[in-house]
This record gives sequence, C-alpha cells and structure tokens, in this order.
Amino acid sequence: MFGWMKQEQGGRNKEGEMYQTVTEGLQTLYTKKLLPLEETYLFHDFHSPALEPADFQSKPMVLLVGQYSTGKTTFIRYLLEQDFPGMRIGPEPTTDGFIAVMYGENEGIVPGNALVVDPKKPFRKLNAFGNSFLNRFICSQMPNEVLQSISIIDTPGILSGEKQRISRGYDFAEVLRWFGERVDRIILLFDAHKLDISDEFSEAIKAFKGQDDKIRVVLNKADQVDTQQLMRVYGALMWSLGKVINTPEVVRVYLGSFWAKPLQNTENRRLFEAESQDLFRDIQSLPRNAALRKLNDLIKRARLAKVHAYIVSYLKKEMPSLFGREKKKEELIVRLPEIYTHLQREHHISPGDFPNVIKMQDMLQHYDFNKFPSLKMKLIESVDKMLAQKIAVLMTMIREEESKQPPAMVSGGAFEGSQDGPFGQGYGEGISAGADAEDWIVSREKPHYDEIFYMLMPINGKITGVNAKKEMMNSRLPNSVLGKIWKLADCDRDGMLDDEEFALAQHLIKIKLEGYELPTDLPHHLVPPSHRKNPLADTLYNHSED
Repeated sequence: MFGWMKQEQGGRNKEGEMYQTVTEGLQTLYTKKLLPLEETYLFHDFHSPALEPADFQSKPMVLLVGQYSTGKTTFIRYLLEQDFPGMRIGPEPTTDGFIAVMYGENEGIVPGNALVVDPKKPFRKLNAFGNSFLNRFICSQMPNEVLQSISIIDTPGILSGEKQRISRGYDFAEVLRWFGERVDRIILLFDAHKLDISDEFSEAIKAFKGQDDKIRVVLNKADQVDTQQLMRVYGALMWSLGKVINTPEVVRVYLGSFWAKPLQNTENRRLFEAESQDLFRDIQSLPRNAALRKLNDLIKRARLAKVHAYIVSYLKKEMPSLFGREKKKEELIVRLPEIYTHLQREHHISPGDFPNVIKMQDMLQHYDFNKFPSLKMKLIESVDKMLAQKIAVLMTMIREEESKQPPAMVSGGAFEGSQDGPFGQGYGEGISAGADAEDWIVSREKPHYDEIFYMLMPINGKITGVNAKKEMMNSRLPNSVLGKIWKLADCDRDGMLDDEEFALAQHLIKIKLEGYELPTDLPHHLVPPSHRKNPLADTLYNHSED
C-alpha cells in the first residue's frame, strides 16, 4: 500500500539534515511523523484519507462552485481562451459531473475510473465515493499555457430542492469537502439575477468549513444591471452569505462579467476591469504560494490528528473491561460535548481545533470503543516536535527557494493580455497619462497654473515653500500626501518651485483628487523639460508652447 515510501529510502534525509526541496520535506515529515499517528487512531476512517505523493507534487488547483447557469464553465473558457474537451455551456443545467481541466500534451478525456488508479494524479482516494460518482467524473486534458501552472475543477450546477440532492447517487457535499481540503482556491460564483442560496448550495458552502482562507466570491454577469441595481444586488449577496458563512470577517467579492462578450452596461467598466485584475492577480499568485499552502494544510491536519487521538484514547480509557459496555458507549457519545471541554482544559487545546461534535457522535455509533488504542505519548510528542521544529525549517526553505528562483506566475490565456499594452489596467490614466505623448502633458494646463503661480509673487522666477503651501492646502489633501507631492515636484531639491515645478505639483494634486495613486519616483515623461538632461526635450516643449 505504501510502496512509494520505499522509493525514497535512498534519498531520504537523516534526522537533523536539511531537505533538498520543500516538497520533499513535506512528504517526508508526513510519512515519518504524522502518518503513524493517523493510522494508529483511525484518522482516515473519521476525517480524511491518507495523503499520497501526488498530493504534495500536484499543481495548484482552483475549484469552481455555484448554482446552474452562473457561468462556471464559461469562466474556465474565459481564462483558457479556448474550448476544452467535455465542455458544455447553456442556460439550463449542462455540466452534470465533475471535470478536472488539466494540462496534457494530447487533447482528450480520461474517465473517472481510469483517473483514480493513476498514481500521478491526486485523485486516487476519490474511489471511496463509488461508481455513481466516478461515472460523473472526468479529466479533460489539453495543451494550454494556463494549465501548465494551475488545474481547474468544474463542478455540477447546484439545483434547489431536496429531490435533486438525493438523486445524485453520491454525497455531493462530502465530495466538495474532499476537494476543498486539497485545492488552493475555492471560487463561489453567483449570478446578478440569481442570488438565492438553495439548501444544497448552503450545504456545499458549509462543507468548506475550516477552508475560509481559500474562499473567494465572484458576482458574475454584473454588467446586466445598472449602477443602482448593482448596489442593491451586492448588498443582498452579502446578506445572504452572512447567513451561511459564519465568520465575523466580510468575504471578498469580485464584481465583473467574465466572458469575452461586449458589456451590456458600460457605466461600471472601470470597476469591472479593476475587479477582474484583482482576481487575476489572486489566481496568478497561486503557484508562488503553493508550497506555503501545502505547509499550512499539513499543520491544520496535524492539529486535527492530535485532537482526534486525544478523543479516541479518552473514550478507550473510560470503557469498562467486561460488563455494561454498550450502556457506557451510549453515555460517552451523549457526553461528547463535555468530553471536548474536558480535553480542552487538560491539553490546552483551542475549541476551534475540535471536529464537529454532531458528526463525530454519528460516526462513533459504528465503532467498538474497546478496540480503540490507548494514548501513546511518543506519537503525540513526535508530531509536537514536527510542529515546533521541523515546520520552522521548511518555512525558512520556502523563503530561500523564493529568493533563488523568479516568482512563478500563471501566464497565457486571459492572463496574457491583462498586464501590458494599451488595454492593460490603468494604461494612459492617472500618473501614466501622457507617457506616449510627444509634448509634456502638464503643458496643456500650464497657462492656468501660470496665472496662479504669478499671483503668489515669485522672486527670481521661484516661489517659496510657504507661498506654495498656502495654495496647495486648498486641495484639502492630507499633509502626508502634499509632502510627497512637494518632493516629487521639487526636481532640483532647492526648497523652492519654479513655474514648471509648480505646474507639475498642481498636476499631481489633480491626479490624486481623481482617485489615482502617486508614484514613489517621478516618471520620466512628467519631468519638466528644463530639468531634463535631454536637450531635445526643450525643443519639443517650446514647439508645443508656440
């Protein structure tokens, strides 16, 4: 069963030595430290199957979840900029199964039953959900640049009503929970016209409990409503989510229209572009943070495994040796919330580390407590040592690997045209306005700025900081912002402003008042012509003045 462990014997690091890579370190720590604890206390039966090499070595995965016709499959098509095998798009519930969209040299489909026996894919443990699920699970492979960095999991459209949930033939929420523990990002998609959260959708979201840091929410098709309606839709969505996701923090919601069609309402175009770029940056960062995410998931798993060991061993200790076993078992199951509280105090464990008490009570009904193992402190101490010492070593290695290698980013598809060129976000706006113009952009408003400048009584062609401050304070910007503008505008650092520097300061104030950010250093195209080293700039500037 664990034949892959033997393959590492030759290259395995000795105790105290550094690992070659973070992935190797994670895999070795899990195999040597955590797996023995999980196997001893039946962790895999109660919580999550054992991890395999593919779980550590797989690319970052993005899971898309939402009700039918919210644009999940279209969203994938939008990111890849091409169709993928097995894709079906329509207003009715079209995707009736799970589709893992992954990179492959040859385009094609791998059925679920063949997929779960492939040791190179991280899906082997899905065979526990049976043929009903595997018949609705496929892997769509294709040569696409985006898929070289990430894999995307498309899910069936969630319907409303109890009938649809039962008729699936497998535990839909449990499958989502399995994926939620292993993916790097969970994207919940909503339609601007379909904000209701059905019973099954509510169960699906609750299945991601403990994975809150991975969840992102996308309000799709937001261009189909105007600004006033969008504001109301956004408020209604936040209210609906607040009833399902029981966290005090507000979930991050991205607004937009994620498909390659013209916008129906263009009044919020800039908002949609900014939101899509934020979402793209979040997805692009997944390869860079993949090792850190796996490390974080391993820590969460280790904490849960420790708590599970304490629970199981306590139940074993409380059982009588001969008579009254069944009665005592029922009593312990009923008293499980009290046992949780007792273990919290005894072992100084946070309440959030304990599994769901109701689910645990249901599962314990099927086990003989006398066959549970007693507490083995050596296994617990081994995991504690891993968390206290070994994890810190891996954290250092992650930073070292990041410093030695260029940051891994998702590229290709929709990510390719989102940064550079005239259609990149912010191109020709704010501080970058006039970057490709022949004249100095400030000169277009300079006659107006000159009137103000000469009213401030310049001496030898310059005004003092005191006089400039009086005028700049009229913008009502904070002193910290005005101080930054002064430093950018005072090009010769003489503590005074000539007419060009004053015009530049007014231009920067205008940019800030329009809602754009100021640069750390002044871009070359904003440097006043008389302060440039290139003599050709004066000729261009004087020509524009004439």
